[in-house]
Amino acid sequence: MVLDQLTAPAAFLPLVAALVLLGLVLVRRRGTKYTNLPAGPPSHWFSGTALPASHPWRWLYDQSRQYGPLMTIWRGSSPTIVVSTVDACDFVLEKNARDTADRPRQIMGDEIMSHNKRILLVSHGDRWRRLRKALHAPLQPQSARELRPLQEGIARSAALDILRDPSRFQDHIQSYAATLVVHMAYGRRGRAYYSDPEIREVVEGSKRLGITLRPGAFAIESYPWLRYFPGYLKSTGVQKWADDELDLFVGALRDVKARLASKQPVADCFAKYLLEHQREFNLEDDEIAYLCGSVFGAGSDTSSSAITICVMAAAVFPDQAARVRAELDKVAGGRMPSFDELDIESAPILRAFIAESFRWRPVSSGGFQHKTTADIVYRGQLVPAGAAIIPNHWAIHRDEAYYGPDVEAFNLDRWLDADGAFKTSMKHVQFGMGRRVCPGQHVAHNSVLINTAFMLWAFDIGHAVGNDGRPVPIDTLAFTNTANSHPLPFKAQFVPRHPNLEQLILDSGGEDIEE
Repeated sequence: MVLDQLTAPAAFLPLVAALVLLGLVLVRRRGTKYTNLPAGPPSHWFSGTALPASHPWRWLYDQSRQYGPLMTIWRGSSPTIVVSTVDACDFVLEKNARDTADRPRQIMGDEIMSHNKRILLVSHGDRWRRLRKALHAPLQPQSARELRPLQEGIARSAALDILRDPSRFQDHIQSYAATLVVHMAYGRRGRAYYSDPEIREVVEGSKRLGITLRPGAFAIESYPWLRYFPGYLKSTGVQKWADDELDLFVGALRDVKARLASKQPVADCFAKYLLEHQREFNLEDDEIAYLCGSVFGAGSDTSSSAITICVMAAAVFPDQAARVRAELDKVAGGRMPSFDELDIESAPILRAFIAESFRWRPVSSGGFQHKTTADIVYRGQLVPAGAAIIPNHWAIHRDEAYYGPDVEAFNLDRWLDADGAFKTSMKHVQFGMGRRVCPGQHVAHNSVLINTAFMLWAFDIGHAVGNDGRPVPIDTLAFTNTANSHPLPFKAQFVPRHPNLEQLILDSGGEDIEE
């Protein structure tokens, strides 16, 4: 219910008076509790800062150009500090990582949608450390390297799918991600497809989570008492979203338990590992379900989006993609490249293409919120203890002081030194920062690396051609309005670069994937 649509008959005058009094208290509290806060856009004494409903990170970036590297927005009477440059991000979230490792209260995303069990949103403390420790072994760099043959095999299948039906390339990319994560999470062999009901449910669940985490999406984040307002939660539908997702995660874990109990073979996977070490990590069944489900949902969600963004960049910037193809032809010749040929020394231009894709259109455009547990002072401006922090990836990746004045351009050279080597000192924040960096970043980066290499080696990617013979335009700002932002469907053309491409793909390396 929108507050300004409420009527106020005489019976409600005491309530109106109480609200006015509350407003005066909040205004006074703002003026006396906080000093030296960063400046920010105008806000209302009661409702705080009005954020646009669509892609708020872009609006926040525009505001940061006026207010600076740090700026304050208000959620009711509580300040939120928006970080908008690389230097500010380094200082606040990296150098002060210990004091910014917490998460703010996120009622819809954490308490309701995630039942307080999703590691992405769990408050920093003993429970978070226990969950993080449980994830460490399956996701450490060595474990990520052991997945490479499987990733090559699935990426090979995705390239074949695109060759045979290029019009559905986004579905094929999603199928790659789904096949990988159901193996990682639940040990299931064989192909998974975007059209599978379970995969569709996971994708839908990720979208719903993204809606609950979008800044300004729900008034309850500013007014927690709405949780107890009759009919409010039911009207949002979030409780049902949460129950549906938990049922999905619990059912998938139950299937692994049943296979283990009946002595059926279960491939090494998250679920098997966590069940075998449940007592060691002191994990509840629902915690295991959410840990596996997080790999299932987030893994398929972010990887497929990042790969699709690379396709978009290749179609829109063919001159930059051509540089990558020339490099791949040099290192691999007439066969598909492999991970061993795609290291930083051998494929710096490919690495630059991926890094620039991450910067140009970040998946987590608005970032995920942190919370301070101690006062932090940056250039004389206070980030007070207890404040929420939004590391605005969209703005950080457009920091002209760090990336140069051409931040809207797609420029591989910003990642390459004078000798053409990849600048390992350059950074992006695609996978987060500080102590809340994404634990699956190595697996995710490898997925983007091998799929981008395969597609650019196999195809000339460009604009699709319409019935009128003209290129079909691609709107590079057409993305979903969710925390993890996906490109909306677009058309692209995939022209095979080799006359015997199908056989070359079939003859390439990687683990065979059962259909």
